[in-house]
Amino acid sequence: MNSRERVLGRVRRALADVPRDDAPYERAVPRDYVREHGDRSVEQTVELLAENLADYRALVHRTDAGGLPALIAGLLEKHGSASVLVPPGLDEGWLSATGVTRVADRVESTPGELDRVDSVVTACAVAIAETGTLVLDGSPDQGRRRITLVPDHHICVVRVPGQVVSSVPQGLERLDPARPLTWISGPSATSDIELDRVEGVHGPRTLEVVLVSPGRIEST
Repeated sequence: MNSRERVLGRVRRALADVPRDDAPYERAVPRDYVREHGDRSVEQTVELLAENLADYRALVHRTDAGGLPALIAGLLEKHGSASVLVPPGLDEGWLSATGVTRVADRVESTPGELDRVDSVVTACAVAIAETGTLVLDGSPDQGRRRITLVPDHHICVVRVPGQVVSSVPQGLERLDPARPLTWISGPSATSDIELDRVEGVHGPRTLEVVLVSPGRIEST
């Protein structure tokens, strides 16, 4: 008997006196939890997202579609970026105001090559206000997961209010579980046993989130 058989044997013995439940999983697990906390307007939900993103030490900016290219160009310049990684389906107009060298998202790119890129710009699939979380699903305007984990500077564009939901359950309803989902709550950070915070270990050290609304508002 190998280790697997021993473990499964213990599980079977532990469950021997448990009544069989033939209810489908969808009905067997209660889902009567609160779907969102509080009654917020669309504007309040977007504000909550911005507050929670900032609380996680993301840098939050606001603009409209017309001001987006100039804002992204300014962020790349301020960061000192000489190169930017671009997913294949990213809106070309987003980078129209910058002359920074563009690096394509290629299958054959090595980790070393990705590490030498200064920044990456992507869209997102959905943004969750209550947790300050951005979810990427590998769509063409977001690219492969690794391009948002290796470069040290990530600019993520969120279309508001259309891509913003209040809660995780609402976000899950918009996502395909078969896609490679990346959940981002602030820049990469970890702490050791003495609670010393270190950023950039598991992903970008700097996360900048651009909230793009239909109307003209001032950038922050």
